[in-house]
Amino acid sequence: MEPSARIKSITRIIGIDPGLRHTGWGIVEIEGSRLSYVACGAVEPSPKADFADRLAAIHEGLRIVIHDHAPHEAAVEETFVNKDARATLKLGAARGIALLVPAQAGLKVAEYAPNQVKKSVVGAGHAEKAQIRLMVKVLLPKAEFRTDDMADALAIAICHAHNRVRG
Repeated sequence: MEPSARIKSITRIIGIDPGLRHTGWGIVEIEGSRLSYVACGAVEPSPKADFADRLAAIHEGLRIVIHDHAPHEAAVEETFVNKDARATLKLGAARGIALLVPAQAGLKVAEYAPNQVKKSVVGAGHAEKAQIRLMVKVLLPKAEFRTDDMADALAIAICHAHNRVRG
């Protein structure tokens, strides 16, 4: 077998946890079955900014992250519907931006329900935030995240790494 035939391809995945105050993002690489941490952070628009300006800040922040880290695939968490319809609609707008930016960059974008992300990372669909943080740290020991939004974004990327269709 030629040496080039043994080279495994590396796929870089960005996970995005949409939010109006904090849009978390996390990037992992998968090579065969090996998963590794690349980076994570959050886009945090000014809470005093108008709604449209916050959406613009999320768009620009994610555009820069995708440009700087050059992921191959993207995954976004589906919106959790709550009792406050107005808040759900606003979150849906942030989620729209989270879907739009990677699509504009030419990435295939997968979507995952919150319970699917939890089940993929923790093994239970109703896991608590602390359990998600703990398992993300177990799966990605080099990961350094300071907020739940960042841990959730990494969990979304991990979920995609486990469930993606290889093409």
